[in-house]
Amino acid sequence: MTRERTSVAVLGAGLIGIDLIGKIQRSAALDCRLVVGRGPRTLGLRRAAELGFTTAAGGIVSLLDSGPFDVVFDASNADAHAEHSSCLKATGATLIDLTPARLGTMVVPTVNGADAAAHRHINLVSCGGQAAIPVLHALAQHCSPQYIEVVSTGASASAGRATRLNLDEYITTTQEAIRAFTGTRDVKVMVNLSPALLAPPFRVAMTVLAPGLRPLPVRAIAAAAAEGVRAFAPGYRVASASVSEGRISVAVEVTAEGGRIPRYAGNLDIINAAAVLVAEQHATARAK
Repeated sequence: MTRERTSVAVLGAGLIGIDLIGKIQRSAALDCRLVVGRGPRTLGLRRAAELGFTTAAGGIVSLLDSGPFDVVFDASNADAHAEHSSCLKATGATLIDLTPARLGTMVVPTVNGADAAAHRHINLVSCGGQAAIPVLHALAQHCSPQYIEVVSTGASASAGRATRLNLDEYITTTQEAIRAFTGTRDVKVMVNLSPALLAPPFRVAMTVLAPGLRPLPVRAIAAAAAEGVRAFAPGYRVASASVSEGRISVAVEVTAEGGRIPRYAGNLDIINAAAVLVAEQHATARAK
């Protein structure tokens, strides 16, 4: 006998949504039955239809009319997520939020992913959060950070309209997640979008200040954290790591691997890979 795949829908057909459906398509546990956008002529919905997916252009109303679904991915924007969450609550669907709306239970797969299946409303923080928190959480097990600074740099072409509109929410949500996962109150997050013609890979630079810091194998700690992330996002790597007189510096880079997006769009790759992994965990729990 073959196990029935978990039915999913994707709400949002922008850059994140289109890469997400490609990853869902490769999953043996998930069945994408609907891709929803807001306009019938949008490029994202046209691409989804070309790939063979059922599409609808009526936003959350179209999704509710077409359901129910076991899992709904919200790849729209932070401003709309509260309404989407409210509308979907009565359907019993597990809602996986890829917007920085700061609602639901924050999940970073290698940190608290084992608990994900117990929750019906999951927030994946941000792409920068997914890249930085595994390393920061690991470092916080070995020292007591007094200040953490995170600077994310991505190619302009990898940031769609919703991402640009939600930059304030991105910063606030990422800061809150870093505080929650490291126990550090003084946190600063910054974002750079590079217009360089040779688009740079997604890069996240982290600075941790820990007065009285004893010598630490920082590179080994960061590498161990990276190994866990690479299990679902193979393009994730530690680019540099150093420590000196109470200051730790680590930078990671993420390239997109094996998808329909450019290699430099690692910001999309890592959060979408995390979303699919969490959905697959729910599929496994549901089967049991």
